[in-house]
Amino acid sequence: AYGMMMASAGFPWYDSLLVSLTVYTGAFQFVLITFLSSGASLITIALTALLMNSRQSFYSITPEGIQTDGRRKLYMIHTMTDETYAVNCTLDLPKKEKEDTMFLVALFSRYYWIVGSVLATF
Repeated sequence: AYGMMMASAGFPWYDSLLVSLTVYTGAFQFVLITFLSSGASLITIALTALLMNSRQSFYSITPEGIQTDGRRKLYMIHTMTDETYAVNCTLDLPKKEKEDTMFLVALFSRYYWIVGSVLATF
């Protein structure tokens, strides 16, 4: 739906790609279309993004949230969503296998998000 709305608002596919690479919150992506179309200020966009995404920052501090260190941690924080958090909470695996599975859930979820957003613009 997001990609179709971007296309109907007159944005090219690569704008949808750029937004999907940097913004990983569905609700904010829809709001962003309106902001970009109306010429909203960067401060308005940034504050709205901060407020709309603040709940997801709490996922990373729970015991079930992000259970990895090193290079993967920042990526895991960026890609934490309601859905990935729910899946990660249900994993009953040994520590290393759980970390690898959590990372793959985040990676594939984001990949599908980006591909779907771009394909819908055509």
